[in-house]
Amino acid sequence: MSKITLLKPFDEAEALVLERLLADHHIPAEIITYRDTAYDGLFQTQKGWGVLNVAEDDFLKAKEIIRQWQEASPEELDWQNTDYNPDNNEII
Repeated sequence: MSKITLLKPFDEAEALVLERLLADHHIPAEIITYRDTAYDGLFQTQKGWGVLNVAEDDFLKAKEIIRQWQEASPEELDWQNTDYNPDNNEII
C-alpha cells in the first residue's frame, strides 16, 4: 500500500501527538524526520523537521481528523476522561 505525506509537523512533539491522534482513530501513521546526526540537523534547516505519512486510502479521513483537532478549542476535547471514544466524539 502506498504512503503519502499528510503534513509536515513543526517538531517531534507535534509529530508524536498527531501520530497518537490518528492511532486513536485506527489510522497508522509513519513519522519520518530529516534529522541526521552526521550533519547536525543541516537537512532540517533546509527541509523542515520531517513529515507524517499515512496510507493513501486513509489520507482524506486523516486530513479531516487533523483539521477538526486543530480547530477545536480545549473545552471541546475531553483530555481527562479515559472512557472517551475518539471515533464518535462521545463518552462511552
